[in-house]
Amino acid sequence: MNAPRPTAARPVSPKFFRYLAGPALLLLPLLLAGCGQGQQQQQAKAPPPPAVTVAKPVQKTVTDYDEYVGRFAAVNSVEVRARVSGYLEAVDFKDGQMVKKGDLLFTIDKRTFKNALDQAQATLTQAKSNLAYANANLQRGQSLVKESTITQQIFEQRVQAERNAQASVNSAEAEVRQAKLNLEFTELRAPIDGRIGARQVSPGNLVTGGTSGNTTLLATIVSTDPVYFEFTFDEASYLRYKRMGSASDDIASQRDSVPVSLKLMDEKTFDHEGRMDFVNNVIDKGTGTILGRAVFKNTHNLFTPGMFARVRVPTSAPHEALLVPDTAIGSQQTQKYVLVVNDKDVATPRTVTLGQLEGKLRVIDSGLKPDDKVIVNGLARVRPGQKVTPKWQAPAPTKGTPAASAKPATPVKSN
Repeated sequence: MNAPRPTAARPVSPKFFRYLAGPALLLLPLLLAGCGQGQQQQQAKAPPPPAVTVAKPVQKTVTDYDEYVGRFAAVNSVEVRARVSGYLEAVDFKDGQMVKKGDLLFTIDKRTFKNALDQAQATLTQAKSNLAYANANLQRGQSLVKESTITQQIFEQRVQAERNAQASVNSAEAEVRQAKLNLEFTELRAPIDGRIGARQVSPGNLVTGGTSGNTTLLATIVSTDPVYFEFTFDEASYLRYKRMGSASDDIASQRDSVPVSLKLMDEKTFDHEGRMDFVNNVIDKGTGTILGRAVFKNTHNLFTPGMFARVRVPTSAPHEALLVPDTAIGSQQTQKYVLVVNDKDVATPRTVTLGQLEGKLRVIDSGLKPDDKVIVNGLARVRPGQKVTPKWQAPAPTKGTPAASAKPATPVKSN
């Protein structure tokens, strides 16, 4: 069979294009009108500039400082140990109570020591009797030797006997004094004012006393007022303190005149005032730090030896500084910035160098001027370069005035 012959395509007539172009030209003005109306609606619905709160930096006199962590330590700490051995008879305190110097703490059985004292006194009486006889015999010998009734050798023997009797009296008197001391040592009294710990021995136990290292520990007393606070700081800080001034007014040599402040772990502010008391004379080779110590009053016994706390040490003289709320500071990688509203109500970023925290305000070491209008509230709603609607921060109510009486915030007038 023969294949069908393909038919050739018919050419499109120009009238067909004119037929299609007519309706398109009629719809073009309608489409353009619709686009313009949509743009106008979008412009009409654009949100207003965000409202933010601005304030000028606070000018305040501040002192730069360093913070360190340390522990409290007792000014005096005494281990109560017996000086004589014997059975413990009584405990005359409650564990953990405050004691005064001279208060009775422990009592050791006194009977043995009373007997020793009586024996020493009897020995002394006998020695004095022998001395009296030797003195009388010597006096008779002095007259007899002059008359040659006795020989010189017999007289010298009487002199020797008198000296031996005197030495026996001296020895007996020393034994009496020691016996009295031992009897006194049976009552252990507080050597210092402070707080006593728990008793280590109960009544009825044998207590080993003396001056050797094998004596029995009965209790420990630590003084409470004043109290030391010990901390360490590194070599770089030590050099900075040395170079703060001349060699006569640095923290090491003039430590008694350097005020420091302290806060406990459950406190938010450094309200406890003290003074530097001691700086060590060597830097530890292993850690590269040096020991510092401050002394604080502890009238209410709030500080306990071994307790942790934070201390502030001044590193500069008082100087004027600018401060802004810590919440007004933003971060961009490693840089810190604040947004400042210019004369055209545009938020402009300003890179700043931060200092220490003073309550809720942050010290700005550089990057701000006293007349800058810093955004302190609404920072998250603003982008750098965006136009804003600034309002001044409402003034804080004065003491005794209710907050409701404060004037409402007024917008900043742009030039």
